[in-house]
Amino acid sequence: MSVRLSPDEAWAVVEASHTGIFTSLRRDGIPVTLPIWFVVLERRIYVSGPATAKRVARVRRDPRVSFLVESGKRWAELRAVHLTGRTRIVTEPHLLARVAAALDAKYAPFRTRRAAMPAGTRAHYEGALATVEITPDNHILSWDNARLRLRP
Repeated sequence: MSVRLSPDEAWAVVEASHTGIFTSLRRDGIPVTLPIWFVVLERRIYVSGPATAKRVARVRRDPRVSFLVESGKRWAELRAVHLTGRTRIVTEPHLLARVAAALDAKYAPFRTRRAAMPAGTRAHYEGALATVEITPDNHILSWDNARLRLRP
């Protein structure tokens, strides 16, 4: 039996995941990998954050990225989906509103209240936002080790 997920199964795993691992490229080509909150709309991944964030500058310069979600603690529970693709900065007001509403619905219970943040952190997050859209290519790498039939 294959541990590979079908495209529909892979997208279901991505959509259900809490945190993604986002990789973009520095000017010198070295990858920078960060955990990030995200939403999926129509098989595209959206992340939002301060427009001054370095990840925004990196994707403006080089739109090639990868994105990973994973779960499981034991080897037999390991499950992951890895996508590669290209980014763009979203500018359409209707799409920005959809992404903001989806992010709020998914993460509102987990956010730190602005008043509880140190002043510098609060100022960083209260500035202009940028929303990045990741359009995956056709290279989905996925596995779910729970599909293996292990002997007791």
